[in-house]
Amino acid sequence: MSEHIRVLLSEEEVDARIKEIAEQISKDYAGKQVHLVCVLKGGSFFLCELAKRITVPVSLDFMSVSSYGGDTKSSGVVKIVKDLDEPLQGKDVIVVEDIVDSGRTLSYLLEMLRDRGPASLHLCTLLDKPERRVVDVKVDYTGFHIPDEFVVGYGLDYDQKYRNLPYIGVVEFDD
Repeated sequence: MSEHIRVLLSEEEVDARIKEIAEQISKDYAGKQVHLVCVLKGGSFFLCELAKRITVPVSLDFMSVSSYGGDTKSSGVVKIVKDLDEPLQGKDVIVVEDIVDSGRTLSYLLEMLRDRGPASLHLCTLLDKPERRVVDVKVDYTGFHIPDEFVVGYGLDYDQKYRNLPYIGVVEFDD
């Protein structure tokens, strides 16, 4: 079985929306420094494009997590594969994610980070699939609400392929 990619959001649409989000973050954090925490691997593409458009001082950190359990779906229990390098105590933190769907893993992760004492903690995602949500997660900055389709590009992958696409596409399988 082979696959092809249908463009859902063009490179121009994604770029314009990231610029708008960065402008809003810059306005919301005027006079402050914002600490961006990227959830690897998928969030890295979005983080880089977002960070270079934010006009207030920015610091960065990265973490890698995996959800595990006996099921093929996320259990919402997070195993930290790579933890943050710096403490969050007293910082204005924005978690930067590529996509929010069920909310299980992110809910757990946000609670864990909240326990580390940041001055504020917000969530920014490029893509949101609200119809897949099973756990309520407040998304403070959203790029796009998308339908429940399997998407790739801009850091999102299918079997480690297509992360480097400059647009958001839907994987469609050929018979």
